[in-house]
Amino acid sequence: MSLGDYLDFFGELYGMSTEKRRRRSEELMERFGVLGMRGKRLAEFSKGMRQRVALMRALIHDPQILFLDEPTSAMDPHSAKMVRDYIRGLRSSQHTILLCTHNLAEAESLADRIAIISQGRIIALGTPGELKRQLLGVPLFELHLASPLDNLLSKVGEWVEVEEHGPAWFRYRTPSPEEVNPLLLHRLAEEGAEVVTLSEVPRSLEEVYLRIVEDGDGDTLLS
Repeated sequence: MSLGDYLDFFGELYGMSTEKRRRRSEELMERFGVLGMRGKRLAEFSKGMRQRVALMRALIHDPQILFLDEPTSAMDPHSAKMVRDYIRGLRSSQHTILLCTHNLAEAESLADRIAIISQGRIIALGTPGELKRQLLGVPLFELHLASPLDNLLSKVGEWVEVEEHGPAWFRYRTPSPEEVNPLLLHRLAEEGAEVVTLSEVPRSLEEVYLRIVEDGDGDTLLS
């Protein structure tokens, strides 16, 4: 069976009209870069290409709720990015997507809420930010100045709890960055200090997962 016939077959199963099946099939094949392969037999496709075909099959009738299991498995980086971009588009158009993946970076970039499952049990649930705060503590920020801290460091220590510092930078934690960061910038400006950058030190979902594993799963964390 060819790719075009395959998508048409499933579109017919979902009760789509001939014209609607044709338009939707062409739209998906073009979106996933396989329009020129519509006449190619499925048996000739690579494993990664079959993953794309399986996703197109699931999307043929434009479902409002979509279950995806390892959607980018066996794909090359270009194809995986194409699929992730499409999933983001579905999310922004108010589709509900349940995504199962072992790729934690992918989960973090795509999901609004994340459930971590161990031995069939949900042991952590929340937004990426909530899980990081619960398991990794309050956010860590790094601020760089245009000139050395010198005597300014003692004053900075009165405003925030400095964890580490260098000649012209320092790191600090705060549970209320929306309030603390603007105030800190204002006070530094009053002291004549020129701020180059202020950013949160990245923390990944992988760190969250490893913390849970190190703690032996611990208590269930549900937000």
